[in-house]
Amino acid sequence: MKIVVTVAAPVEAVWDALRNKEKIRHWHGWEYDGPDGGLEQEIDLIYFTQAVEDGTTLTLGNGDQFVVEPVEGGARITLTRAPMGANPEWDAYYDDVTEGWITFLHQLRFAVERHPGDPRHTLFFSGTGALSPISELGIPLEPAGTPYELDLVGQSVQGEVWYTSEHQIGLTVDAWGNGLLVLSHLPPGEQKPEGASMAILSLYGDVDRDEVDARWRTWWDQRYPEKLNLFD
Repeated sequence: MKIVVTVAAPVEAVWDALRNKEKIRHWHGWEYDGPDGGLEQEIDLIYFTQAVEDGTTLTLGNGDQFVVEPVEGGARITLTRAPMGANPEWDAYYDDVTEGWITFLHQLRFAVERHPGDPRHTLFFSGTGALSPISELGIPLEPAGTPYELDLVGQSVQGEVWYTSEHQIGLTVDAWGNGLLVLSHLPPGEQKPEGASMAILSLYGDVDRDEVDARWRTWWDQRYPEKLNLFD
C-alpha cells in the first residue's frame, strides 16, 4: 500500500522535516510523556535507531519506506507500507498504523507549508463508540481547499478543509493560531467492535491551550467515556 502526499516546498525542506529531530516533533503524533521517554523516545526509535538513509529515501526498521522526490510545485512524499507478514507481531495493528501515517504525513505537510520552524502544542483525544465526531461536530465533508465557518465546541472558527481520506478529515482552524484539527472515525467492525474515534488538535502561538483542552475534554468525554487503547 502507498500513501502519497505532495508538499509545496523544496525537496530539501521536506527531507529536513523527516531527518531533523526537532522538526519531526512539529508533525509526528502528538505531545505526551511516559516512562519510556514519551514522544522524544518514539521519534528516536522510529526514525533513527533502526532507520536507513539512501539519498532521499528513508527505510524504517519495520520495512516502511519514504521516498521524497521533486515534482512540479514542490516535493512528493511516497510512503510504501511494508507488506503484512513482514512483522507478524504488528499485523493486527496494520490498519491502525496506516491510518496513523495518513494523519502524520498531512501534519508534516501542514507544518512545512504553514508553520516552517514553528513549535506547536497538541491536544489528543480518543475513545470508543459508534458516533463519528466528524458528523457530531457538523464538519463539512467537502474537498480539500473548501473554506468553512462553524461553531466548533463553543468557539466560532473558520478555515479550510486541509485533506480528506476514507476515515479522516483535517481542517485548518484560524482561532488556533492557524492551527490544524484532525478527526478520525472507524465504525464498529470486525477489528474495532466498539468503533474508534480520535482527535488531534495542533495549536500555535499564544492560544490558551488549557482553555481549549477544558472545552474539548468536556465535549469529548460526554460522547466517548471509554478511552481507546490504540493497540488493543
